[in-house]
Amino acid sequence: MDEATFPCYNDAMNTELTPRVRVLRAIRHEPVDRLPTQINYTGKMGEKLAAALGVSIAQLPDRLDNHLLRLDLTYPTRESDDGVARFDWWGAGFDTREEGYFVCVSPLQQNPDLDAFAWPDPYAPGLLDDARQLVKANAGHRFVAPNFGWALFERAWSLRGMVEFFMDMAGNPGYAAELLDRITEIQVVLARRFIELGVDGGYFGDDYGGQVNMLMSPQMWRKLIKPRLDRMFAPFREAGLPILMHTDGRVEPILPDLVEIGLTVYNPVQPEVTDFGWLRSVFGNRLAYYGGISTQSTMPFGAPDDVRAAVAKAVNELAPERTGLLIAPSHRMMSDTPIENVRALLDAFAALCGAH
Repeated sequence: MDEATFPCYNDAMNTELTPRVRVLRAIRHEPVDRLPTQINYTGKMGEKLAAALGVSIAQLPDRLDNHLLRLDLTYPTRESDDGVARFDWWGAGFDTREEGYFVCVSPLQQNPDLDAFAWPDPYAPGLLDDARQLVKANAGHRFVAPNFGWALFERAWSLRGMVEFFMDMAGNPGYAAELLDRITEIQVVLARRFIELGVDGGYFGDDYGGQVNMLMSPQMWRKLIKPRLDRMFAPFREAGLPILMHTDGRVEPILPDLVEIGLTVYNPVQPEVTDFGWLRSVFGNRLAYYGGISTQSTMPFGAPDDVRAAVAKAVNELAPERTGLLIAPSHRMMSDTPIENVRALLDAFAALCGAH
């Protein structure tokens, strides 16, 4: 990739920034020595990558020059008797036979009684043990954020069942609201505990869109989801910390609402459904971006030149001032991604003046 496509940023910075500082500056649309980068992957793809790049799984984030460190909760893992379902902290069971996230056990599906459900305790001792150790070991090197994946809407349907929760929202909104409230109360407690730990921002994941439209009307989202998401964002806003959020699909109708309640960085910026030019024209420097490289088409099915072209497009259209972007594949890469495409991605990142 030639220097005309990716001019060197070192004129703006005389010294190399740490990944943490680089992310913070990019989020604020301040000059950076180079764009921050991130490559996330499934466990199966991680094994494939480590073997191909000649490093251990533990060394892989450094080899990929990852800038983000996400923190998860510490809790005993358990599986169903047949080994098909692995349960998360909340009690939702995920199919162990799938590489992605597929809920196969929703504990409120058969018995929707919220009072009878064994809600997890956000004050439980030991819950942040691993997170605390990671923050200490990181020593301010990477940008650290708690991983509030499946934050609210997805958490509700993972517990209740997707069909059931959609029916609740339409036909029994009082029940849907109470379920969302109970989730929100727990998440707010966790957010405050993570902030006390010394994180750099909050990372949320909650998908509201499909390939052609939202999964619910914007009006329903504003009534049921927005006020509770606002409460979950509030601890980070009050602490002056940035808020990153992953929400898939066509969510343009509610992006202004998300910015209104504090969204700082929008992910995944899916090329298949998101108009990069529209984002820049509507939000300018009020929003930064994380993602931009398709894991739906380009990374698994494109050629290496397609990968390089996708990086160039994302940089030129989302970061015309060469800041405001954490460039990355839009989702976790799965094991169907050819290694030669990952190498092309790393080469393109290396052209961003020093990424390695």
